[in-house]
Amino acid sequence: MAYDIDEIKKIGIGLIGFGIFFTFLGIVLFFDRGLLALGNIFWLAGVAILLGWRSMWSLFTNRANYKGSASFLLGLFLIFVRWPILGIIIEIYGCVFLFSGFWSSVKVFLYHIPVVGWIIRFIAPP
Repeated sequence: MAYDIDEIKKIGIGLIGFGIFFTFLGIVLFFDRGLLALGNIFWLAGVAILLGWRSMWSLFTNRANYKGSASFLLGLFLIFVRWPILGIIIEIYGCVFLFSGFWSSVKVFLYHIPVVGWIIRFIAPP
């Protein structure tokens, strides 16, 4: 099978899920700085485990991705120095810019999820 997921990748996906959950919880609880920081740490660790350290390093240091990397790291810094609202906005911008090459793959993946795929096809046909 082309998409075999070993145990390490499952841990990476779990950490990314925890990161997204804690970030969402931090936003819902009025931009709680601790939860946002914990979510960022889990998310970064999950991406590092899922992609591998070298792939993650090349993703963040690729010349085309400097703008996204700088935005993400600036947002992370702003969260740590108690500017969580501005930090999360800059982080979201950095993530969108950093992972802009993956959106077509994500779209194809989301089309294959039963309910989500139907909703996406209804809203924006392929």
